[in-house]
Amino acid sequence: MNNHFPILIITGRPAAGKSEVIDFLKKCDPVERLEKYHIANFEELDDFAYVWETFELDDLMTQMGRERVWSDEKYWFKDPYIWDLYMKRLALDYTKKVMKDPAYRDKMTTLVEFARGGENAIHHALSFLSNEILSKASLMYIRVTYEESVRKNRRRARKGEEDSILYHSLPDEKMEAYYKTNDWEELEARDRDFIEVKGHRLPYAVFENMPEKTLDPKLIGDELERATARLWKICRR
Repeated sequence: MNNHFPILIITGRPAAGKSEVIDFLKKCDPVERLEKYHIANFEELDDFAYVWETFELDDLMTQMGRERVWSDEKYWFKDPYIWDLYMKRLALDYTKKVMKDPAYRDKMTTLVEFARGGENAIHHALSFLSNEILSKASLMYIRVTYEESVRKNRRRARKGEEDSILYHSLPDEKMEAYYKTNDWEELEARDRDFIEVKGHRLPYAVFENMPEKTLDPKLIGDELERATARLWKICRR
């Protein structure tokens, strides 16, 4: 077994700290990053890029006098199945990376980032990933309460940077509609180490971000080392 996670899924509520953890990893010394966190040279697959592209395409359709396809004028999705389509898109983009380089997973870590809410949110979303991903993936959940997610979502908003991974923000009404609940506690209660998805057992660990750690690189590093050490131990069973 190589000394790195080939695929690490990072999920949690919006503004939980997922992008801040990835930004921290970008700034780490590569040798230290591998030794401490088992993260090799890495690339990200983040479905927010697809979400924003959807809005832009619908805006262009409006400019061309055509009907919007995926979202209305206030950027509410017309059909919730688009969330599942984004997961399929993540899987497709990963497949293309491996097709271009068969040794990709042996030398790289792929970070797969998404946020989901609703009664069957995370488990449902995972079920749309490919067997190729699920057979190699581990998962890290970044834990904050819904109230903390709302607070941080408001704080990170920067006008003019709505398309930014670090600084995009949702209106409160969308936070409530899409993300007020999720199924994480239920998943955690079933098994403290694994999530069963389509016959695969995904090892997982939790990055505890309450009280908030993702404003301080030292605190991020300490908690990330704790979480990834636990996750690595589960993976090697």
